[in-house]
Amino acid sequence: MSSTELLKPQPAVFSIGVDIGGTKTHAVVLAPTGEITHEVTVPTGFGADAVVATAVSAIHGVAEASGIAVRDFSTIGVGIPGAVDPGTGRVSHALNLGLEQLDLGFELETRLGVRVHVENDVNAAALGAFHTLALPASASMGYLNLGTGLAAGLVLRGELWRGSRGAAGEIGHILVDPHGPLDLDGQPGGLEVMASGSGIARQWAHHGDASVTAMFQAAATGDAAAITIRDRLFDGVAASVRILVLTLDVDLVVIGGGITAVGAVLTEGVTAVFDSWSEASPFIGSLELAGRVKFVPHGTPVAALGAARLGAHVLSAHPQEVA
Repeated sequence: MSSTELLKPQPAVFSIGVDIGGTKTHAVVLAPTGEITHEVTVPTGFGADAVVATAVSAIHGVAEASGIAVRDFSTIGVGIPGAVDPGTGRVSHALNLGLEQLDLGFELETRLGVRVHVENDVNAAALGAFHTLALPASASMGYLNLGTGLAAGLVLRGELWRGSRGAAGEIGHILVDPHGPLDLDGQPGGLEVMASGSGIARQWAHHGDASVTAMFQAAATGDAAAITIRDRLFDGVAASVRILVLTLDVDLVVIGGGITAVGAVLTEGVTAVFDSWSEASPFIGSLELAGRVKFVPHGTPVAALGAARLGAHVLSAHPQEVA
């Protein structure tokens, strides 16, 4: 390429990211600067046909809002719950969406006529959080999602790490209290039952409003059962951070998800657990756990942002696969 060609302005490259959730699907257009220029939210359908139709509607809707044809976007990515094979775009066991098996990538590409990258939603959110915080490419980060479930996404030296079978980061199934409450997977005292929306709902269900907010409100009034569940939540979040640091020694653990909406009470409660551990163990204190935690600004659509970057992520990581 000549020096004259290098001086020519390069065309802007826009991408679409879609976050398919249990009740709503959020699509964004991401500018080359990393800013969201347009976004669309639609209700998520239930079952294979409805989920595909939802994704297609969201992609067409946000493309139309931006004034850019679907075929002209540099990449289109989709984050979805369940086990995802990113190579084929096949989704398995997304039970809250009514999906046992769905070749989502193939179905979307057939309807849209363009390549679509599909990834597990927590992995997509990890990638979105990594770029939202503008971490250096050499950095390693664990993204801890505290939502309906509990899981982590891993970005090691700037690249998603899925593990040999795609189970890397599924720490919600790690058992930390053999005498704890029973989780949906049939095991007692797992991190997910301690520190997720569904786990808290299972523990607090007999109180009517089983939401995390209701549980925190009851704890603030001195309700003994709520205080036990709240403190178990703090312990579970702190244990999740400790596991990510001790197994991978990541530079940073970033926490996001719906439970973080409770705000400072969560931060303060988890920090108090870290402090108690540090007092009891100089080694744990040396890890500086509290200083290695950041919370995603509430309302940041990290899953959609990460999905929008999936194509570029594949291009940079595996250039030989996209000739």
